[in-house]
Amino acid sequence: MDEVEVVAAHSERATLRVGDVFLKVDADQARIDVELEAMSLAPVPTPEVLWRKPPVLAIAALPGTTLGRLGGPSTGSSAAWAAAGAAIRKLHDAPLPPRPGRAGRSIVALAAELDDECELLVTNGLLPADLVTRSRRVAEAALRPWTPAFTHGDLQIAHVFVDGDEVTGIIDWSEAGQGDPLYDLATFTLGHEEHLDDVLAGYGTDIDLDVLHAWWSLRSLLAVRWLTEHGFDPFAPGCEVDVLRSLV
Repeated sequence: MDEVEVVAAHSERATLRVGDVFLKVDADQARIDVELEAMSLAPVPTPEVLWRKPPVLAIAALPGTTLGRLGGPSTGSSAAWAAAGAAIRKLHDAPLPPRPGRAGRSIVALAAELDDECELLVTNGLLPADLVTRSRRVAEAALRPWTPAFTHGDLQIAHVFVDGDEVTGIIDWSEAGQGDPLYDLATFTLGHEEHLDDVLAGYGTDIDLDVLHAWWSLRSLLAVRWLTEHGFDPFAPGCEVDVLRSLV
């Protein structure tokens, strides 16, 4: 009998692997609805859906390996990173999905969330006030008008699988929807700036690097407290706090 591997687990959801099947357990069925809809619309490889029996979604494992994860060594050739960039561009050029996603929050709502989070980071003693203030200043550049694209919304490198120099699939679409394409690019390259040129070569168009850096800062500021409260370590080498320090 195959062993059960806990891939990720916290109070909101959990993902288990049993052999070649991933079981996603999520009490919020709206997230699963978004994920299934996005995978059906996305013009890039996605996992095969095997069955759904709330609160569980079963999907087939993808061939290949991920390009790494935040805080760990990155893997894959320059060509593999460029192929990932090309896949992201293909997604962003696709017809818009019907609803906003995580990357599609309004500037007003995002600014309010950022202000609240920065205050809590200082009040709770999680980060020094000067680091929060300077990081908030860097993040300002992300708060500007943008043209909506089909975005993944949580495009960590651990969610992109490659085999050699080919992208074999992208997983975890529960945050997908209309949004700022630079949010996806920033999430994908967070903590792995050494591969940014490869990704952009595959993406095939110029972007505003100040805005990309702003999204690195903004995403990290919004993540630190949540990660700490859910058993993750944003202070680990190469993770969110190191990203913030590198930008100021």
